[in-house]
Amino acid sequence: QVQLVESGGGLVQAGGSLRLTCAASGRSFSNYAVGWFRQAPGKEREFVTAISAAGSATIYADSVKGRFAISRENAKNLVYLQMNSLKPEDTAVYYCAAATEFLPRRGNDYDYWGQGTQVTVSS
Repeated sequence: QVQLVESGGGLVQAGGSLRLTCAASGRSFSNYAVGWFRQAPGKEREFVTAISAAGSATIYADSVKGRFAISRENAKNLVYLQMNSLKPEDTAVYYCAAATEFLPRRGNDYDYWGQGTQVTVSS
């Protein structure tokens, strides 16, 4: 069992930056890939990025490539999402999730989810 808690969301102006943190508890967190997803009001959940269990591989959605960076510290059971050059269209609730698969993009491939943190980007 893995429990995930997101933090670091908030209100920021367009062009600004935020860093989200996903804190995990439970056994063997270092065995799980971790992904970030987001969901805006009235829209479907969207894949953002994911990092492999060892942190050696990452993938990004085209919409955030070059602006967002995912990283992890397995010794601290933490995963980070650094978001730069934020745009109003990045406004959403951001969720982290854990998966036993390598680098899944589909939400259904993730086993555990956090409650989410709100990110609002004003224009």
